[in-house]
Amino acid sequence: MYDIDNNQIFLMVLYASFFIFSIFLSTILYFLLFKFASTLGIRNKSDVVRWATDTKPSLGGIVFFIIYLIGLVFIRFFFQVNDANNLRLMGIFFSIIIAFTLGLFDDAYDTKPIIKFLAQVLCALILIASGNYIKIFAIPSYNYALTIFWVVGIMNSINMLDNMDAITTVVALFILIFTVISMFINDNIANPNFLLFIGITGVLLSFLYFNWYPSKMYMGDTGSQFLGILLAIIGISLFWNGKDFYGNTVGVKQFFMVLICFALPIIDTTTVFIKRIANGKSPFIGGKDHTTHHLAYLGLSCSQVALVFSGISIISGILVIIMLFISNWSLIHTLLFSSYFLALFFSLFRIALIKPKEEK
Repeated sequence: MYDIDNNQIFLMVLYASFFIFSIFLSTILYFLLFKFASTLGIRNKSDVVRWATDTKPSLGGIVFFIIYLIGLVFIRFFFQVNDANNLRLMGIFFSIIIAFTLGLFDDAYDTKPIIKFLAQVLCALILIASGNYIKIFAIPSYNYALTIFWVVGIMNSINMLDNMDAITTVVALFILIFTVISMFINDNIANPNFLLFIGITGVLLSFLYFNWYPSKMYMGDTGSQFLGILLAIIGISLFWNGKDFYGNTVGVKQFFMVLICFALPIIDTTTVFIKRIANGKSPFIGGKDHTTHHLAYLGLSCSQVALVFSGISIISGILVIIMLFISNWSLIHTLLFSSYFLALFFSLFRIALIKPKEEK
């Protein structure tokens, strides 16, 4: 349709236009939803534990999904997708539909943990069936098992991280920003998913205005489940199975790219699980014991906690970009990047052991 030079220019104009369109449309939709649907998605359930005690509409995820659907329409109009890519896109589409529906039902009816777990496993199985699975082992069953663990783990960690204003929004936003940067560096902008990631980046920027402390609305489980499956897919396609700047795939390096890019949700969820199990509590019952909460117990405001998480996300993203340019991975690189992750993990874990003043 276009020669290479014109195609590059066309794609950049298309992406810039869709990015601006996503911000503009999502902002309008948020204002409309906030004004005319003040009772829709109000969270006031006993098992929903957030830092703020007041109830607010949980509408963010609805707009995420709308922008995603519009992005799919753009792909159909502007991209030529072969059968293999079409199958992968369809697998992503159906897994996102299930995740979004799961979140929608959870916001409305408070689904049971076992139902959520089974729905998340189904998302993973659909991804596997459509070719969207982790491919690092010689034995396929190992890849399938790791994919299921990854998808379920990330969907739950993003959901659990949504416990304070703007936290999940900024974490997901920076993962997407650095994903887009890495795709640009690797000359992977012809990938149709690039358009979708650009669109969701735009809608998250818009949502941040409504979700920053003091927030006007929450993303709800609809938003966190949607972002959870989307980020899990990003992890699979661009980090677990991704290539570096030189076109190489190095297993150890890919592992550390995943570990550092998703450091905050991984660390927060791991910390909460360890603490709750050690205290004889169910890790699936909400509580004010997340790393975000304990930063607040130290005296940080909600905005300052969000800024701390933003800063950590930026540093982690920069390290991921640096890893793209490492041509010969060695032991020293393993030591350096593992040291960063362990320092971050133990720092946040140590903070999470600090008891609130009222409990001392």
